[in-house]
Amino acid sequence: MAGRITRSDEQLRPDPRFNDVIVSKFTNCLMVRGQKATAHRIMYDALDLIQGRLDREKAEGAPPTSLEVFHRALENVRPQVEVRSKRVGGANYQVPMQLNRRRQQSLTFRWIITAAREEKGKPLAARLARELWDAARGEGKAMAVREQTHRMAEANRAFAHFAR
Repeated sequence: MAGRITRSDEQLRPDPRFNDVIVSKFTNCLMVRGQKATAHRIMYDALDLIQGRLDREKAEGAPPTSLEVFHRALENVRPQVEVRSKRVGGANYQVPMQLNRRRQQSLTFRWIITAAREEKGKPLAARLARELWDAARGEGKAMAVREQTHRMAEANRAFAHFAR
C-alpha cells in the first residue's frame, strides 16, 4: 500500500556497536533479502577499513574516527534539490523542487550504496569503504550523481514556477 504511514522512525533502534541511529538506518538500506547480520558485517568491515586508513594516514583536517568520516560523507552527498517531471499543457517539464530531510537522506543512502554495488572486483565492504572515503573528500560516483542532479536543477530553474 503506497503512502501508508509507519512508525519506523520510532521503532528504529540504534546499531549495537556505535549506538547511532543513522548507521542503523544505512545498514537496513544496505540489507538484501532480510540478511541483517550480513549487512552489519559489511557495514562494520567498511568502517574498520576506513579506521585503518585513518590510522595509517594522519592528514590534517581529517576526522579522527570512521564514524565521523561516514557522517561527513553523508553530509557531502546529501542533495538540496531534485528535478521532477511535470506535465503542463501537453508538455513535460523538468521542474526543480526542494527536498525534505527524509527524501534527502533516502537519496543519499541510495546513491552511495548503488555506487558501491556498481563497482566490481572487490568485496562489498571494501567498495563501500572506498565510496564513503571518496564522498567524505567530495569525490566519487555518489558525489558525481549529486552534482549532476544539482546541475540539472540549475539548468531548469526557469520552470521552477510550475512547482506547487
